[in-house]
Amino acid sequence: MNTPFRKPVLAGVLAAALALAAGCSGDKDTPGPSGSAGGKVELTFWDWDPNMDKVVALWNDAHPDIHVTVSNPAGGDQLVAKMITAHQARNGPDIAKVEYQSLPALVSNGVVRDITGYTKQAVTNFDAATLRATTFEGKVYGIPQDVAPLMLFYRADIFQQYGLAVPATWEQYAQEASTLHQKAPNVSMTNFDAADPGWFTGLVQQAGADWWTADGTTWKVDINGQASKKVAGYWEGLVGNGTVLKNPSFSPQWNKQMNDGSIATWISGAWAPAQLGGIAPGTKGKWAAAPLPAWTAGDKTTGIWGGSAVTVTADSAHPAQAAQFVSWLNADDTAVAAQVENINVYPASTSGRSLPILQKPPAFLPNQPDFYTVVKSVAPSARSFSIWGPNVTVTFRGYTDAFGAALQNGTSFGAALDTIQDSTTADMKKLGFKVG
Repeated sequence: MNTPFRKPVLAGVLAAALALAAGCSGDKDTPGPSGSAGGKVELTFWDWDPNMDKVVALWNDAHPDIHVTVSNPAGGDQLVAKMITAHQARNGPDIAKVEYQSLPALVSNGVVRDITGYTKQAVTNFDAATLRATTFEGKVYGIPQDVAPLMLFYRADIFQQYGLAVPATWEQYAQEASTLHQKAPNVSMTNFDAADPGWFTGLVQQAGADWWTADGTTWKVDINGQASKKVAGYWEGLVGNGTVLKNPSFSPQWNKQMNDGSIATWISGAWAPAQLGGIAPGTKGKWAAAPLPAWTAGDKTTGIWGGSAVTVTADSAHPAQAAQFVSWLNADDTAVAAQVENINVYPASTSGRSLPILQKPPAFLPNQPDFYTVVKSVAPSARSFSIWGPNVTVTFRGYTDAFGAALQNGTSFGAALDTIQDSTTADMKKLGFKVG
């Protein structure tokens, strides 16, 4: 059985980069006092979770000497780019949410700080498999926030209206998509999103792909391998027969389609219920969640989309206080329960996964009281890549360019993977990595 996360860094691969980052961190890993000689400490927190301000308010009420202000400058990969730019200008935030796949690049660029000395108690709240996503060369660079197995969210009312079965396999998913297309040509099963690679990487993870592997200091890149091309070919077929849309997720057009019933399913992470209220506010109570369809009947393997850590940046003038907040946010049961209630995370902390609040459904899915039970059942079989590459941002940009062109020009999805393979490999060699 796969664990949610496997070790993202092999011995020696990022040693030089980590040494550089440690040299830029500016602290000696010695916990400091909660306050400062100057009085009240002000911290900035970059985060894209809706309602995170409600969680942060609990901290501010209980800690008058350390005030946290949360803002949402961007999400996911866009936030990573903003963090790097802000760090270069030495005006980054104190604290930032970072998706697991982006953390190695931020560590190697010296953007986030080694917080090992500040978090020795906090990390005892997490199992070893989860901590591997935020630990490099034995040093902690973030506290895990959530686990995000890929799942199938579907409009229960649309499935009932057109007599569709919840698909257990991808073959059945394609059959149900065809049936829906025949019965309701104006309703599509889903969309193929060329703008955000997160869902697609989760799908190829489920199929067994490892886009990066490393042996000592030698890397291997396998973005266009057999498993990935199987997934790409499957979706090229659905796009080609018109059963799925071509437009990107999180666009105004997609939001409208999700809200008016033009889209019947969304392949997303376990965090989806928190986003649906902003995407499709008129559909509350109409969605349900199920395990991701399998390539082989009975196989419980799924991938991940997202899952994040909360980090302290190298630019923070108050790393001890920032680490204190980060530890509270993701290791304190009261804070974790507030995140479940307001953000619908599936907690990364071990104790958080047994909180009583998980017996209640997310507010947007009141019709599915067993939602977190379903998440808990699929999370142990979620797999990521065995290692995320050092230039994920280049790979993700390549995905957007190559698949966007394939959708526009009607060209091969397999060829798009070849293009991403070539650009990623060339960039790694340019950066000085040995690619075998």
